[in-house]
Amino acid sequence: MRRSPPPPMQDGPKAQARGATARRLIGELGAYRRQLVIILFSVIISAASQAGGPWLIGRAIDLYILRGDQRGLALSMLALFFIYVAGSLASRVQVYRVGMVGQRLLASLRARLFARLQGLPLTFFNRRPVGELISRVTNDVDTINQLFSQGLTQLVGSLFGLVGIVVVMLLLNPRLALVSFAVIPVMLLITSYLGNLSRRAFRTTRATVANVTADLQEEITGVREAHAFNRTEYNITRFQNRNAANRDANIKAVAITSAFSPAIDVLSTLATAIVIGYGGYLVFGHGLTVGVLTAFLIYVQQFFRPIQLISQVYAQMQASLAGAERIYTVLDEPTEPPDAPNAATLGRIEGAIAFDSVDFGYDPKYPVLHEVSFSVAPGQTVALVGRTGAGKTTIASLIPRFYDVTAGAILIDGHDVRSVTRASLRAQLAIVLQEPFLFSGTIAENIAYGRPGARRHEVEAAAQAVEAHDFITALPEGYDTVLGEGGGALSQGQRQLLTFARAILANPRILILDEATSTVDTRTEAMIQNALVTVLAGRTSVVIAHRLSTIRNADLILVIDAGRVVEAGTHETLLAAKGVYAALYSSQFRIEHEAASANGVAAGDTALASGA
Repeated sequence: MRRSPPPPMQDGPKAQARGATARRLIGELGAYRRQLVIILFSVIISAASQAGGPWLIGRAIDLYILRGDQRGLALSMLALFFIYVAGSLASRVQVYRVGMVGQRLLASLRARLFARLQGLPLTFFNRRPVGELISRVTNDVDTINQLFSQGLTQLVGSLFGLVGIVVVMLLLNPRLALVSFAVIPVMLLITSYLGNLSRRAFRTTRATVANVTADLQEEITGVREAHAFNRTEYNITRFQNRNAANRDANIKAVAITSAFSPAIDVLSTLATAIVIGYGGYLVFGHGLTVGVLTAFLIYVQQFFRPIQLISQVYAQMQASLAGAERIYTVLDEPTEPPDAPNAATLGRIEGAIAFDSVDFGYDPKYPVLHEVSFSVAPGQTVALVGRTGAGKTTIASLIPRFYDVTAGAILIDGHDVRSVTRASLRAQLAIVLQEPFLFSGTIAENIAYGRPGARRHEVEAAAQAVEAHDFITALPEGYDTVLGEGGGALSQGQRQLLTFARAILANPRILILDEATSTVDTRTEAMIQNALVTVLAGRTSVVIAHRLSTIRNADLILVIDAGRVVEAGTHETLLAAKGVYAALYSSQFRIEHEAASANGVAAGDTALASGA
């Protein structure tokens, strides 16, 4: 039944809490403790190198240069050389290890995202654009990649280096150090203000790039419809508008983050002036040596260099946190309800189906099905007919437990479907939809999608059963022909034949055909009908009907109206009852008969109006 789409996907409160998201992202690193210890050790060495270098320079000035001690100066410079070499090697180890941990973490995040998407209920996908979800797995994860592969290394090294510099400055001269730190409160206020602005700006960029990705995916997939309905110019304009919104959001974010560096430069210059002024005053009063003043000037420059790096990483971190929020929103989505703790594994079934007073609604507040009851014996065919939106596809979707009933029960061979595992239930079924979906890969791989281990002769036997073998072998590469997404250059009928072959190879006990022949031509439908005589033998089938030829010989026809079974019987008994089915039949037969007569086609190929 067609439903109005709910509002777009909203990020939950848990994902929106910046602090919680940051802690959660950092918590992801817990699985890499050994690597983190190595990283920490290398960071400490690098920070010690940064802090020790200026101290040695100041000491060399006071003890060796001013006293003319060349040997002491040479030894001091040699020590300085080894300190900086050790720091460089430690930085190399740090960059490599952080990059390795980051890439492993990102691979884990992508894998978990994909696994979660595979485990989410279908109701989740009913209201989310595919492109928007793809954006979360690709674009949003990529923002975290940038943080872990580049920013995190700079952030960790800068923080430890900053701590080392502060400690040494306080040890050398507490008064001059505290005067130098006078600009820090101003720096913190600026950082906090710009950080809040950038966080909101980057959230907007993540949302707008998701819109661009979603629009791109939809328009590429629907390019034929765009040309058919002359929508290309409109689509180009709409994409340009969404692309412009993403551009403007990024420009705004860049404008905010670009203010960090100039602000830090101003504060750095101010701090340098303070050190020269106050430090010079102390030197004149013999309260400070020239070497210590020189060391302080170097430390002030080093002090603000990490802060500049931190400010840049901070901006990058805002973008990453915005992406992480959206990632965790998906990871926090509740998965398909698990099987009951005592759920049994369903063995090979006969195929009996029974609906016992079933009620269902995609939203419990708005029921779609009402008191639906019927039963089908093993090997029988039941056809569901009715107007568009009556609830036919919903009934078919409840059998494999794509959704759980709101009330009542669905029984397979007497087993409530909720009392058995989904895997064992779905292993007994196959579904052929109105719109055939083929995956990128070879024809043989597409047919064997439900049985990846099937041998080639089994694949070919399934294709022969639906009379697809001839057109497949006529292709240049035969069964090894590689198809693009959606089936490439194959016709609609050929694609549908492949989906029938896929269903047959799965060897189901219950076969669900959801208007599976409504989009194929009469010749292809005739081929499928001939094949189905053999294929359906001994199998229970649920057919959502479109053409009369599909349901004429059904063992049971259910007429669905507004979510209720209003009539049930065979084709002949329902026509004799002169009720809803007879009216549908009469109306559609007359339309098709007139159209066929006008085109000189036999009227036997009539159709019964029916939507999903």
